Amino acid sequence: MVSLARKTLLYEWRRFLPAVLAVGFAGLLQLLQAALVLGIFGGAAVYITGSSADLWVGYPGTQSVDQGRAISPDVASLLYMNPEVERVEPFLWVDGDWRGGGTGGVSVFVSGIDPGPNGLMFAHALAPNLRARLREPDAVIVDRADLSKLGVGIGGSASINGHRVLVVGVASGLRALGGVNVVASLDTARRLDNDPSDAGRPTYLVARLHDPAQAAKVAQTLNGNHGFGPYRVWTAQRFARRTMLFWLFDTGAGAGVLFLAGIVFLVGAVITSQALAAAVVGSIREYATLNALGVGVRALRWVILEEALWVGALGLGGAALLGGVLIALARREDVPVVLNAPVTLACVILVLALALVSGLGSMRSLRRADPATLLR
Repeated sequence: MVSLARKTLLYEWRRFLPAVLAVGFAGLLQLLQAALVLGIFGGAAVYITGSSADLWVGYPGTQSVDQGRAISPDVASLLYMNPEVERVEPFLWVDGDWRGGGTGGVSVFVSGIDPGPNGLMFAHALAPNLRARLREPDAVIVDRADLSKLGVGIGGSASINGHRVLVVGVASGLRALGGVNVVASLDTARRLDNDPSDAGRPTYLVARLHDPAQAAKVAQTLNGNHGFGPYRVWTAQRFARRTMLFWLFDTGAGAGVLFLAGIVFLVGAVITSQALAAAVVGSIREYATLNALGVGVRALRWVILEEALWVGALGLGGAALLGGVLIALARREDVPVVLNAPVTLACVILVLALALVSGLGSMRSLRRADPATLLR
């Protein structure tokens, strides 16, 4: 019975082709949707994932990195007292209004970082020679995909919160969710901050450890000390996950995406089930012959299930090939797409589950596989 399913697919491929295409198309949609979700909502955590810090220190209860509040700079002393901490640096977040380049005004997020070659913030996104340009007074760096939105080019000038800035370079991987990310030195960011209540206090403190594997343990130890004002310590991985989950579930932005994913799965299951059922009906006389020769209905059901899984595997292979090409094209056009192993595995399981559900739905056609139909 095992070889029968494969032989049926091989010699009756025209009947099963619509089912393969249906599964492949549904799998492709799931794959691209997952990559876009990770890319778009991962942009909210680009400050964390683009940096090399192991610990983030911010205001208690902060749900997302963009919601940070100023904390006391004295917390840095607490970090330095821990022997596991190798380096500490401040990170300043400033909400800004960009004017210039013919734009009517663009909401920007100014990230004040240490421009040194060993700086932790955006260590994965900014090369040392590019960071060095931030030492110039009022120098800023933006993502290359945001240049047209800001209406400037490299060497162009504009104003943020009424202060003149100069674009000294562009980079990739700086795009933010909900606005434009502008990177500046700490000194420049302090000059751009019009909120007197912060008085130059850092929004976050980031730290690198001698042994990154000890991050969770060090964070737990630091959270037990409350003598330096309100603060909270997170590992970089946990804070990035916290930020992404907030944007995905708590803002309502991800509800529509999850709903659409369910619709794609449901529609794909219905279409694939109908395509498989049509293929089974087309071979109903062959199944009736096997039944007349003593092959039970239960064995025939296993044949259909194996056919469904093969259909799912073939559709998945086509979806993976086409999806890889589309994702590469999207990255070349600066479309935020990210795909990792756990999410890819989840998509594979969903596609195979879709094929399995479709196979179960098409089993109803076996009711026509009565040997008596051969006499008609």
